[in-house]
Amino acid sequence: MQIVQQDTALHIMGIELRTSNDEAMHTIPPHWQRFTEEGVLARIPGKLSDEVYAIYTHFEHAGVDNHGIYSLIIGAPVSSTQAVPPGMSHAVLPASQRAVFPVPPGRFDQVGAVWQDVWQRDDLPKTFVADCERYRANGEIDILVGVRDGAST
Repeated sequence: MQIVQQDTALHIMGIELRTSNDEAMHTIPPHWQRFTEEGVLARIPGKLSDEVYAIYTHFEHAGVDNHGIYSLIIGAPVSSTQAVPPGMSHAVLPASQRAVFPVPPGRFDQVGAVWQDVWQRDDLPKTFVADCERYRANGEIDILVGVRDGAST
């Protein structure tokens, strides 16, 4: 894990799921399946890259914890002025310090285990505003967790 500074907000457009940690094992896999089967990435207008982001945001207890209902928006980066078409949603990954947790390249099956490690850590001052998974075309996968200023590795 390393701490990096994300200097600008990142706008993500994609499809949204409202879920909770209690339901995640049953709701998130079908949401990913929908993203793939419906070719959502190809349908995102004005996307800035083919990187896929899974943004966890709109927490019921934003700024406090990740308990309760939250949104998972799977999509791609777009400009802040891109209009959101019907059936899609928009999320902002605000500028922030982020703890970056790498997942072994191409190992989608390891993402959940890395998240478990992230949530068991009490040493990170998490912001609980917007966290994400980033999937790059070269197979690299990172989990980026918002942390309060001054966090260290």
